[in-house]
Amino acid sequence: MLMYLPPQFKGDRTQVAMLIQEHPFASLISVDDSGLPYVTHLPLHLEERGDQMVLLGHVAKPNPHWRYLQARPQAVATFLGPHAYLSPKVYPDLARVPTWNYLAVHCTVQATLIEEPVAKDGLLKKLIGDHEPPYAEQWRGLGEEFAHKMLAGIVAFELQVSDWQCKLKINQHRPEAYAAMRAMYAVGNEEEQALAGWMDRLGMGTGSNNP
Repeated sequence: MLMYLPPQFKGDRTQVAMLIQEHPFASLISVDDSGLPYVTHLPLHLEERGDQMVLLGHVAKPNPHWRYLQARPQAVATFLGPHAYLSPKVYPDLARVPTWNYLAVHCTVQATLIEEPVAKDGLLKKLIGDHEPPYAEQWRGLGEEFAHKMLAGIVAFELQVSDWQCKLKINQHRPEAYAAMRAMYAVGNEEEQALAGWMDRLGMGTGSNNP
């Protein structure tokens, strides 16, 4: 799944990993049996195996998405990072219009189902490690019978990333507005403050002539 990606907004592999790890709640998109897109929103765990990126996740067994992955393993996973409105008042001239800045990653993936209970349990522990490490002890204490029951109610999968696109749109092509844009975002809401942080990561700085 391609997206419009001007060269000035193109991110690199390191930024892909950073965005996925900081914003792991994904949209997993497959094709259903009627040929329409089928979307599940879910957290995914990123694993880097040398040069290869792999995403790990699971769905409830009643969710037909796993059957679509089994029948048509190629799918798309998208991740949306911080995003916010940008007022034209950041520009030194008035002949400007509003826009929306955002960070996004699209991954083309090849799915493999994980059916063995021990492997599924290992996958769950990785997701627990991402979001609530102390829960791992509680999960272990619930007992083997309960764990097997819970594991039987999900279908886990590994998504091997075959291609990716990373779009970091923060008006990099308008250096004359960097200082005003960063100042506006820095005192804004959580999303806007995150974009100000990404401006610093990208070396956009606070000076009007700092590329």
